[in-house]
Amino acid sequence: MVKSNIKIFARQLRKNQTEMESRLWQYLRDRRLGGYKFRRQHPVSGYILDFYCPEKKVAVELDGGQHDLAEQMEYDQIRTDILEKMGIKVLRYWDNAVLQNLDGVLDDILEELDCL
Repeated sequence: MVKSNIKIFARQLRKNQTEMESRLWQYLRDRRLGGYKFRRQHPVSGYILDFYCPEKKVAVELDGGQHDLAEQMEYDQIRTDILEKMGIKVLRYWDNAVLQNLDGVLDDILEELDCL
């Protein structure tokens, strides 16, 4: 995918975010979580990160049921390894965690950010 195309795709993803992305974004936007700035659907080296805190180099990824498939899990691991080699810490949460335990997810993200 060409760089300009990935930016266009990221814009489309921002406009068509999932319900769980929308729920989490309400707590990450405008420095609402611990004063940390987040971007949503942020392009990095050919990948689009669901949420990204540039100050701490932390990516937050929300995974739906398709991420439970073996092929997708393998791709996700390769992607995570590449991002971590770039110095980006990747935090992954299932959509169900956001739905059933949003406070726990937010606490975990904040704890990770505060430790870096």
